[in-house]
Amino acid sequence: MRKRGVIDTEKPKEKYCDSFGKRKVGHVIKELNGAFKKKFLSCGVEAGLDEVTFMHGWIMGYLHFNRDREIYQKTIESDFKIRRSTVTAILQLMEKKGYIKRDPVADDARLKRILLTEKGMETAEKTKEIIDRMENDLLEGIEPDQLDIFYEVSDKLLKNMKK
Repeated sequence: MRKRGVIDTEKPKEKYCDSFGKRKVGHVIKELNGAFKKKFLSCGVEAGLDEVTFMHGWIMGYLHFNRDREIYQKTIESDFKIRRSTVTAILQLMEKKGYIKRDPVADDARLKRILLTEKGMETAEKTKEIIDRMENDLLEGIEPDQLDIFYEVSDKLLKNMKK
């Protein structure tokens, strides 16, 4: 019998299978995504970044990497492929926590450029260190040719999902 909140580790591959024992790609992708998020958040807590959500970390990294470009809410919506209402809520919370500021554009007061604050820059740099460390740990024991195949298959899966 499975206890609430306890993961059954006796037959881990069965949870990825259909009733005929065939592995399902969707289940594996979901499991990888969940494991990556969980690891990122636990590493963040260890680094003192326990207030940073997974999406906040990605957006701060994006803003840090693109600090030479003018980034607006619409840019984030487009590049992250998320709805306007979702981005609005995320940016409001990030602004409230002091990670970003919005600067009005001189010739159009409706447009506001999204910029990292000093706190946001420091957090983005710590987040990048965490992600780089996780990436190294994640790829341990995986050969470059295996990784190339993974990327090739992932690209095909993404292409197929867009059909």
